[in-house]
Amino acid sequence: MSLDPRRAALWQAMNLGPEWVRREHGQPARPSPAQDGAAAAALQAPVPAAQRAAAIAAMGWDELQAAVAGCTACGLCQTRTRTVFGVGSRTARWMIVGEAPGAEEDARGEPFVGQAGRLLDNMLAAIGRSRAQDAQAPVFIANVLKCRPPGNRNPQPEEVAACEPFLLRQIELAQPQLLLVMGRFAAQSLLHTDAPISALRGRAHRLPVGGREVPAIVTYHPAYLLRNLADKAKAWADLCLALQLDEGGA
Repeated sequence: MSLDPRRAALWQAMNLGPEWVRREHGQPARPSPAQDGAAAAALQAPVPAAQRAAAIAAMGWDELQAAVAGCTACGLCQTRTRTVFGVGSRTARWMIVGEAPGAEEDARGEPFVGQAGRLLDNMLAAIGRSRAQDAQAPVFIANVLKCRPPGNRNPQPEEVAACEPFLLRQIELAQPQLLLVMGRFAAQSLLHTDAPISALRGRAHRLPVGGREVPAIVTYHPAYLLRNLADKAKAWADLCLALQLDEGGA
């Protein structure tokens, strides 16, 4: 990927990724004095959140993934091993939104691995879906946060705010027909509510993204279900509701 010097400077100023340098005939090109002055001015102060969000909202998949990989917008960049962008088909009808990477996700750079990931895969298989890109009914999986909070602590508001534009852009690019939101934190963050998960389950929510409303079903996180086996029946009911909504032309 190549970026013009001014845009590369803006990326750095917005903490969106590594330094990008345009190459011509195999050699790095340097900005003109005017461009260099503009780049220096852009780096003098933090870019407002709205401007950063607007820049992210204009990115394609590859640019977005690169921005996530190089993001330094919050302190989690100092403790992560890898960013966790997402996995699955980027054209799937369903998109699953989890909370934040854990230790295994941080090590592998993939969401929902380990015991919770295996349970999620089993849940998806039970309704004929899979994270495999070449599956007959694939899904795309992403998290609210792209970096692991140390010790798996609850994310801080500023961390959620820094990552939200990435997730919203993923949803806008993927254009899923349905969102399956897993866990209290994911539901509260995405729907901007403090309601408990018990009050959010059992109905379809409408999330406005990119000029369209995406139906969203809230359910329990697989890690929670591993500790609370009795609620697996409720999670199954949520999956059935998602199927009904999708089949009804959500």
